[in-house]
Amino acid sequence: MAPNSDSTEAIVLNLVNKQNRPLSAQNVADALQNINLEKAAVQKALDTLADSGKISFKEYGNQKIYIARKNQFKIPNTELQQQLGEVEKALSEVERAIKALESKLTLEQIHEKEPRLTMEWLMYLQKELGIEYDGGMGVSLQSFGGLLQQDKKRKRGQ
Repeated sequence: MAPNSDSTEAIVLNLVNKQNRPLSAQNVADALQNINLEKAAVQKALDTLADSGKISFKEYGNQKIYIARKNQFKIPNTELQQQLGEVEKALSEVERAIKALESKLTLEQIHEKEPRLTMEWLMYLQKELGIEYDGGMGVSLQSFGGLLQQDKKRKRGQ
């Protein structure tokens, strides 16, 4: 036994609103196949709903595509949208802070990198500036600073 036309329209309207995408009469009939609605009854219900303004349709050649009307859906309150925007802004600030903290080295990481960086610095001194590191004596910052001052005093081209 098929449902009466009022309930058919209600069932079809509910499906179209629930799907919230363009549907043909065949799509709706296929979706409602389990409750024994024939395509003709679905087509009639869709046309009635379209005539009453509860759904919209567009014609593409011989076929009609039915679409749920957007004014039937509840639109969130603007106050809620503002709160949502504030929460999203706070979330992005927290994510930015987390990324900044993750990009900084911890004390353990600094101690792990210190010997390697010291060796790289000593190799730079030896290669670029010609300062030899003898292992036991080391290179003092004062002597290095003196070399820089002498280098600055030289005129270009000498």
